[in-house]
Amino acid sequence: NCCCDPDCSAADFSLFTTCSVPIVTGDSRLCSQKAAIYSLDTEANPPERVFKLVDHINPSVFCIHATNYEQALSFSSPEIPTAENFDQLLRKYGSATFSAEPDNWSMNSDASDPSDANESYRYEYGVPIQTVDAFLRLPSPVVSSWCSDANPAGWKMHLNSSLFAVEYSVNITVRSIVIQSLNGMQTLLNSSDVLRHPMVLNELCTNIVLGVSYHITYTDTGEIIEAAASFVLGTVNKEALSIQQSFEISFTQVNTNPVPFSGNPGYVVGLAVRAGIIQNTNKYSQLTILQSTANQDCLTAQEARTPVLFGYNMISGCKLRITAAMNCQPLAQILLDLLMGQSFPEYVASFGNSQAQDVLDWVPITHLRTSEQSSCQIPVALEIEVKWTKYGSLVNPQARIVNVTLPLGRERTIPITSSVVFTDISSPAEPGYKAWPTINAKLPHDFFFPFV
Repeated sequence: NCCCDPDCSAADFSLFTTCSVPIVTGDSRLCSQKAAIYSLDTEANPPERVFKLVDHINPSVFCIHATNYEQALSFSSPEIPTAENFDQLLRKYGSATFSAEPDNWSMNSDASDPSDANESYRYEYGVPIQTVDAFLRLPSPVVSSWCSDANPAGWKMHLNSSLFAVEYSVNITVRSIVIQSLNGMQTLLNSSDVLRHPMVLNELCTNIVLGVSYHITYTDTGEIIEAAASFVLGTVNKEALSIQQSFEISFTQVNTNPVPFSGNPGYVVGLAVRAGIIQNTNKYSQLTILQSTANQDCLTAQEARTPVLFGYNMISGCKLRITAAMNCQPLAQILLDLLMGQSFPEYVASFGNSQAQDVLDWVPITHLRTSEQSSCQIPVALEIEVKWTKYGSLVNPQARIVNVTLPLGRERTIPITSSVVFTDISSPAEPGYKAWPTINAKLPHDFFFPFV
C-alpha cells in the first residue's frame, strides 16, 4: 500500500490504517544491516507517513559478517539484446543449458615460477578442480531429460597445489573397463590399456559410455599423487531414444581407510556414525558395537563388529561359558576387549560430513567411571548413549551429535533374562511300511462246508 509508495498523497494515507510491509531489510543472513521501518500516523491532520532507518542486528550466532561477492546477494541486470550483441548472446545462451561460472574459477596462466604457481592454484573447499585447459566436469541432469556437462567437480579439502595444473600435471589413468551386454551382464576386461571406440554393428551400438567413476588420492599435506578413472561401456539398440548414464567422483587420503559421509551436513537416519582418533592417522573410522553371530559364542565373535547407525536403537550380545578355572582379572579384560573392540574411537563426528582437520567438529566420547573400588569388576554390558539435536534453519534442520557417553562403572543396566530352549531329540527318520490289516470276524464253524 502507501507505506513505501512516494506517489501516495495525504488523502491516500487516510484509506489505510497499517502497513502491509512494515519493515524492509536485505539478506537475513547478514549479522548487521540497515532496515527501513514504515508506519502511518493516522491521528495526524492530515495523515502522514513515518519512515525510520535503523540498524538491524541478527541474533543468530552464525551469520555473515561481511560479503566480498556482491552478486551473490542480488540479481544482476540482464544484458539487453541489440543488433550488435545478438550473435554473441545467442552463442552463449542459445542452447538448452549454459554456464554461469564466476570469474575467480578461471585459471591464472601467468604464473611461471613453481613457487608462485602453488599460490595461484590454491584450491578451497568446493572450488572446481582445474584441468590443463578447463575444469574437470561431471555431466549432470538438467530440467529436461538431457544431460549437461557444465558441472565442474568440486574439491573436498584445502589443497596447496593444483590437481591438473600446467606445471604439476597428474595424468588420469584408466583403472578398469567393464563391458556390459545388452541384457545387463557385465564383464571385466583383462587389460584396460586398449582404447575402445564406439562402433555400430548391425542394429547395435557398442562401447557406449554408461558410467564413469573418478578416484583421486592425495596426501595429508594436500598433494595429489594419483587420479584414476573406471569406465562402464555398454551396448544399446541403435533405435533407443535415450540411455541412462552415471558419473561420480571420490577422494581418498593415502594410508587411510575411507568412510563415506553420513550426511551433508547433518546426519541422515540409517547411515553410520563417523568416529575415529583424530590425533593420529586413524581419522576415518566408525562407531561400532558387538555383532551377534549364529553360534553366539563370545570367544569366536571378537572380530565381528557392526556399525552404529544414526537414529537406530540397537542391541546385541553373545554367550560366554565360564569355568571354575577362570580368574577374575583376565576374564574382566577379555569381556572389556570384547565389548569395546580392538581400537575403540576417542571422538565422534558431530556432523555427517565433518572434516578430520576441523577439530571443533569432533565430540569426545565421555567415559563415566565410578570411584568405588572392589576386588574385581566384570563388565557385562556396554551402553553407548548418543545425544543429538536439531541444528540450523527451521526450514531444513540438520541432525548434529553433541554428546556421547560410555558408562563403565558398577551402576549399569544389566539385562536380566529368562529363556526357553526347544531341543529336537527326534530319532533319525527311517523308511518303513504299515502292518497288514487283520479281519476281526466270527463265522459259523461249518461256513466253508463241504470244501473244508
